[in-house]
Amino acid sequence: MSEVIDKEKEQLKLKRMRLIRSILPIVGLVLVFILFNILTDGKLMDRLPLVMSQVYVIMIASMGVFFIMTMGGLDFSQGSIIGLSAIVVCVLSEYSIPLAILGGIVTGAAIGAVNGYFYVNRKIKSFIVTICTMFLFRGLIKYLTTDAPVAGSMELIELDSTALKVACTALVVAIGFVFFVFTKFGTHLKAIGAGEKAAMFSGIRTDRLKFYVYVLSGAITGFAAFIMAVKNGSVTSSGGNQLETQILITLVLGGMPISGGAMARFGNFIVGSLLFVILNSGLNMIGFSTQLMQLIEGIVFLIFVAIFADRKAIHVIK
Repeated sequence: MSEVIDKEKEQLKLKRMRLIRSILPIVGLVLVFILFNILTDGKLMDRLPLVMSQVYVIMIASMGVFFIMTMGGLDFSQGSIIGLSAIVVCVLSEYSIPLAILGGIVTGAAIGAVNGYFYVNRKIKSFIVTICTMFLFRGLIKYLTTDAPVAGSMELIELDSTALKVACTALVVAIGFVFFVFTKFGTHLKAIGAGEKAAMFSGIRTDRLKFYVYVLSGAITGFAAFIMAVKNGSVTSSGGNQLETQILITLVLGGMPISGGAMARFGNFIVGSLLFVILNSGLNMIGFSTQLMQLIEGIVFLIFVAIFADRKAIHVIK
């Protein structure tokens, strides 16, 4: 009898912890917004449209990495993917905007396929593969922009509008939500993250799904490159630099478990994107130096990792 009571107490405690973990990022978002709005004398609210203009690219790109992390993987090549894809978008925009969008998506998917091949077929850890491709394609970006930035066409630049960026972001997120929540796609990703061998025995084609998820993530970031190209009008050697770090911070701030699995929630990257952008913009408006901003963001990141990291499953990062 006492054992049954102890188990019920343990389950109740676990449910409370899960509830706290799911609510904490949202509470943090609200508190951070109120805090920085007070500290900046209302400037954050006044400049909210400008602040939100920074969220579109990171929100779209982080959705692809969210899928990868749900199945227990990592991807550090996102900055290189978006930089190279944006170059392709700018070049092809001289011919056709639809062709430019397709070119960006295909470029991102191709790099994702390279990551997926070495991760799945050659059995190399995901973080090792993606770090290698990060440096490889970063070097290619710098080579292609050595003489001058790669500029997009005037037709591409003229597309820059809040309505377009909001519509594109909402469309991508909505499609991702439907597939993750209402199809087997999300269930299978969580199953792989929770235990790949068990998922395999249950009939899930784990290797094929892992490969396709890396291709999908690359394609999503390739589309985000179109938004970035529209916003900036050109691509320099630093295009997409540190995006992979920003995405990782975004996901952790949103409550994403590092090892993925059943605790992953679709809202993780949405809340995290908003929290990261508001935190970064608020610190900038206060007047902190870049070094101090990085220090504060690092401390916040470390706190959230300590809260959301599953110490029993952290060793299963693939």
